Amino acid sequence: MATFIEICNTVKISGVPDEAIRLSLFSFSLAGEAKRWLHSFKGNNLKTWEEVVEKFLKKYFPESKTTEGKAAMSLFHQFPNESLSEALERFRGLLRRTPTHGFSELIKLNMFIDGLRPQTKQLLDASAGGKIKLKTPKEATELIENMSANDHAIL
Repeated sequence: MATFIEICNTVKISGVPDEAIRLSLFSFSLAGEAKRWLHSFKGNNLKTWEEVVEKFLKKYFPESKTTEGKAAMSLFHQFPNESLSEALERFRGLLRRTPTHGFSELIKLNMFIDGLRPQTKQLLDASAGGKIKLKTPKEATELIENMSANDHAIL
């Protein structure tokens, strides 16, 4: 959904609300069963973007799927010989697969850091000039992203 919203935010039409653009374009982001599901709503049964999101998530991300995804995120750990950038991308993949996880930025950041190998945590702490967890979530995330982008071999 986040990528869809990003794409929709690139389209601005004078006098047309963002919600109307999202409602108009959403079917183009779907395929197969999901597209048939959306078209099964006769007429304008789904009048608001919030209704579409709520029904879509309820249909394709039931509680059992959310619980399974949250468990996978909580058990995240960096594999031996996995670089920081690879670990970060894999963790982000877990987040994308469960958009209904409900974790705050701080909790997601802590789950990621807690799952890193001790050597990687030490490098992050050294780069942070102390414990990375003492940084604000924004500062810590920027540091992790910068280190990930600049050195794909941090283990």
